[in-house]
Amino acid sequence: MNPTRTLEFGGKTISPSVRRLSDMTDVIYDIEWLKNAPDMELYYMYRDVHMSRQDHSIILDNGLRYDITVIPPARLGSEFIKTAGHYHPYKGDTGYTFPEVYEVLKGKAHYLLQKCEGGRMADVVMIEAVEGDKVIIPPNYGHVTINPSNKELKMANWVSRNFESIYEPYKKCGGAAYYELTDGRLIKNARCDQVPEIRYLKPTNYSKVGFAKGKEMYGLVRDPGKLEYLNYPEKYDWLWEEVLSDKNRAEPPML
Repeated sequence: MNPTRTLEFGGKTISPSVRRLSDMTDVIYDIEWLKNAPDMELYYMYRDVHMSRQDHSIILDNGLRYDITVIPPARLGSEFIKTAGHYHPYKGDTGYTFPEVYEVLKGKAHYLLQKCEGGRMADVVMIEAVEGDKVIIPPNYGHVTINPSNKELKMANWVSRNFESIYEPYKKCGGAAYYELTDGRLIKNARCDQVPEIRYLKPTNYSKVGFAKGKEMYGLVRDPGKLEYLNYPEKYDWLWEEVLSDKNRAEPPML
C-alpha cells in the first residue's frame, strides 16, 4: 500500500482499506480494456475516523460512523473511475433500508442512485455535488459514486454503524443501471430490465437537518440528534419525499 495514502485526522495517522481493480471486475463497462489492465489501486476508504476520544464516544453512543473516502482521478478504459456500488439492508421489518449522507470535501462527485421494485429498476437519479455540498442517499436506493474530473475527489459520510453494505446486486447486474463514459455519454446497462431515464436532482443542503454550505458536517458530532434519520428512517418520510422531489430538479451535468 502506498504510504502517501495515509490520512492525518485528529492528530492520528490512519491507513485505508484499498479498493483495487481486481475487486471490481464484475462491474466494469469496458471489458476489452479490462483484459489487459493492471491490478491498480482505485480508491481509499478510511473507516470510523474521529477527532478525539470524546467524539468517538459520542459517535458510538449514537450508533453512527464517520468515514472518509478518496478517489483519485483515473479512467477505467472508456469509463470514469467509480466506486463498486452497494445497497444497504432493511432495518428489521420497517420496509426501509438504512440511509446515508455524503459531503464533498474536495473535487466533484456524481452520485448515481437507483431503486429496484419487483426485480425491475423503478427509479434512477443522478446528483452532481461539489465541495461543500451534502447528498442524502434515501432508504431503498443503492448508489455508486463517480469521479468525473481530472482532480482528486475526497468525500465524507455519516452512516449507521448497525449494518454491513450489500455489494452482490451490483456484481450480479454487471454494475449500475448506467455507465458514465469519459466522452460524456451515459450508457444504459443492458443487463438491467426496463431502465428508466435518469432524473437529475440537486444536492440536499438542508439546514433543517443541520447542514450549512461551507461548514463540514463532521461538526454534527456536537448535535447527533440531527443525524437520527440514519438509524430511524421509518420516522422521516417527510425528508425522503423532499430529497426525491422533482422540485429539486437539476439540469444534466456538463463535463
